[in-house]
Amino acid sequence: MKAKIIGLFLVIMSVQSSFAQQPPTETIKTATTNTPEQQEVINLSKQKWTWMADKNVDSLNVLFNDKSMFVHMGGSWGKVQELATIKSGGIWYKKAEVYSVMVNIIGNTAILLNDIDLVAEVGGREVTNPFMVTEVYINENGKWKMGSLTFSHLLRPVKMNNNKQ
Repeated sequence: MKAKIIGLFLVIMSVQSSFAQQPPTETIKTATTNTPEQQEVINLSKQKWTWMADKNVDSLNVLFNDKSMFVHMGGSWGKVQELATIKSGGIWYKKAEVYSVMVNIIGNTAILLNDIDLVAEVGGREVTNPFMVTEVYINENGKWKMGSLTFSHLLRPVKMNNNKQ
């Protein structure tokens, strides 16, 4: 009986260690071929990062739906507060280094995922964080409007080199 328990224990330990040695799988990959509609949303997302870095609240005001919501590490709020935060420099999105992009379009809604390193100045202090950013766009009368922007902090290390631009 004792030998069976020890044998069972060894089998369980070997199975656990074999799983522990498996490399992590990629959860997101950039599509090699996008539809024109998907590419339009990808290009709009890229432009949005530039507008955010430049604190171009006029262009962002047009992009953001009036009911849009923003989720950050420090809280969540709507369009008015997001624009005020960008304009005041409360959060200055200095640079987003995008590593992968995936977009799914469901009806008139596009859901875009960006794997990024974000260099931002928050409360006067520059920080770099790895994020998976979820952007939701709604096509209203032929124009894409942002409905939501959510930053999810990733456990992976920052990929961007330390030479911040």
